[in-house]
Amino acid sequence: MSKYIIITGAAGFIGSVFAHYLNNNEIDKVIIVDDFSKKEKLLNYDTLPYERIQRNLFIDWLEKYHNDVDAVIHLGARTDTTEFDYSIFEKLNLNYSKNIWNICSNHGIDLYYASSAATYGDGSLSYDDNLEIIDRLKPLNPYGLSKNEFDKWAIKQINQPKHWAGFKFFNVYGPNEYHKKRMASVVFHGYHQIKNEGKIKLFKSHRPDYKDGEQKRDFVYVKDVIKVLFWFLEHRPDNSIYNLGTGKARSFIDLAKSIFAAMNIPTNIEFIDMPTDIRDKYQYFTEANMAKLYNIGYNNSFYSLENGINDYVKNYLIPDKYYKK
Repeated sequence: MSKYIIITGAAGFIGSVFAHYLNNNEIDKVIIVDDFSKKEKLLNYDTLPYERIQRNLFIDWLEKYHNDVDAVIHLGARTDTTEFDYSIFEKLNLNYSKNIWNICSNHGIDLYYASSAATYGDGSLSYDDNLEIIDRLKPLNPYGLSKNEFDKWAIKQINQPKHWAGFKFFNVYGPNEYHKKRMASVVFHGYHQIKNEGKIKLFKSHRPDYKDGEQKRDFVYVKDVIKVLFWFLEHRPDNSIYNLGTGKARSFIDLAKSIFAAMNIPTNIEFIDMPTDIRDKYQYFTEANMAKLYNIGYNNSFYSLENGINDYVKNYLIPDKYYKK
């Protein structure tokens, strides 16, 4: 490739793993974008050989050097689902993304961006990545709302990048999420609870139709996510918004048992009350309909929950390693 691939959010979880994946595949024309002042993210990207651009300078840079750019992988966002000040999301998730879209559209740059399964709300309209339902989705928090507002805006644009796609990430877990604190995956928190206390804490169910720990999510390993992103760069398939999960919902009890198995420790689960601030904003079931992705030719298999957690725990969490090589 003679032009550059840009990754925004490259100091973060998925962005840093994707940047290392490109580096490991000997793709050298890459520029990474983020707020690089946050020390807790440093080890996610410190060994990457790529040029860095500060997030607040990137829009002007892209406008100036657009002829040098092949594609933007826009993964940068505010992702805190417990933040309820919508103005923060409007600035960082909505307006910033619109600026990137418009520059890409005007100058023939391909764009691949992160949406979220949080757009689906309680799932009452299904988890189908059908563009026709996007206008009717009712996300449960401002983060999901900001992602859905951008999806709604994007699909109505006459001026579009030649190739573009949005990805509705489901529950992604894996190495390089360590800086996310409260927003890190249940796998990450569960591992540390087991390591420190010998048990894992899971939320009780506050709905009569779900037993404690039987709430289900589509947990997807970050190594699968980056393979999909890379495939889109290689193939540039149909423009649309795509689910990115595994297509198989699994319970939190399944997840807990998988962590204990990877640590070779007997299962010990304690159920705790869900915090009141998220109780009525909580998704009890998510499962990606993956048919659209498969129908455009994607045929890589996905890690099972057991295998993904086993790899994460044994190769990253126990030895305290980052995804690099």
